[in-house]
Amino acid sequence: QVRVVESGGGLVQAGGSLRLSCTCAVSGSTFTIRTMDWYRQAPGKPRELVSSISSSGSTSDADSVKGRFTIFRDNAKNIVYLQMNSLKPEDTAVYYCHVRGRRTWGPLVDYWGQGTQVTVSS
Repeated sequence: QVRVVESGGGLVQAGGSLRLSCTCAVSGSTFTIRTMDWYRQAPGKPRELVSSISSSGSTSDADSVKGRFTIFRDNAKNIVYLQMNSLKPEDTAVYYCHVRGRRTWGPLVDYWGQGTQVTVSS
């Protein structure tokens, strides 16, 4: 079984910071994580990719968050973080953690967390 759980959301004033955490808990046979990503979805808008990090540590960020958000991971603990600085009201959204990986010899599978709300007040 693979479970993805986010934490760290909340209410913050514009200009403030938050750190989101996402833990991928694995039971059963070996599960190798390929990528860990953060998505977000604001009311009335489609879900969008915010930041992504590969197993080798390569990262990519959406233009809207470059220079403000940093994604990093602890491979040993299967945890990915999103450090969010200089937050803006337009960053308000539900943030979702996405994990892509595979069991040994199995296909790539996607797992999602339940989401954590981030609200930035002006």
